[in-house]
Amino acid sequence: MPKLLSGRPAQDVAEEGKVRRLAGARHAPADWILRARIIVLSWEGDRVPVIASRLGCHHKTVCKWLHRFNTQGMDGLGDRPGCGRKRRITEDERSRIIELVRCDPPGRLVREPWGDLAAEDESAPGEWTLDTLAEAARRQGIDIQRSQVRRIFLAEGVRWRRTRSWITSRDPEFSPKGRGSSACTRTRRRTPR
Repeated sequence: MPKLLSGRPAQDVAEEGKVRRLAGARHAPADWILRARIIVLSWEGDRVPVIASRLGCHHKTVCKWLHRFNTQGMDGLGDRPGCGRKRRITEDERSRIIELVRCDPPGRLVREPWGDLAAEDESAPGEWTLDTLAEAARRQGIDIQRSQVRRIFLAEGVRWRRTRSWITSRDPEFSPKGRGSSACTRTRRRTPR
């Protein structure tokens, strides 16, 4: 026959008061409230299946929190440190990615002293995008995806936008294009509404 599980009696009046206040609280974390209600219902004489059905949780959840309360008391109702998924990249790797974006991309055009434009590596990207940053980080040995790069910049307060590149000419006869300057672009008549 299985052993009947219930919450141990409170060690003192203060502990009982804390658990009962937490069970009736409205502005405490929901997981703490649920765990305190499990203990209070156990003190009132309800068994594990009844507590689980009244609180809408699984009976294994009820058993887990009753065991934790019986061994650790009020401290057992909290989450243990280290819960949740561990970070996939370290702080050092995050710093290296941020430093990477501060330097110029290897394919960026730079004006030579004699006036020509040249890139350090012509096959490399001329501007940083999330994809090119992720690829450059992978070349440095950091296993990272585009979405993670974006999240790192959002956490740093940087909003990523598409870049628009342009260059001006030193040619004295250069004139910028105007609207509809192409001969093959047909203009559309605007009809009044």
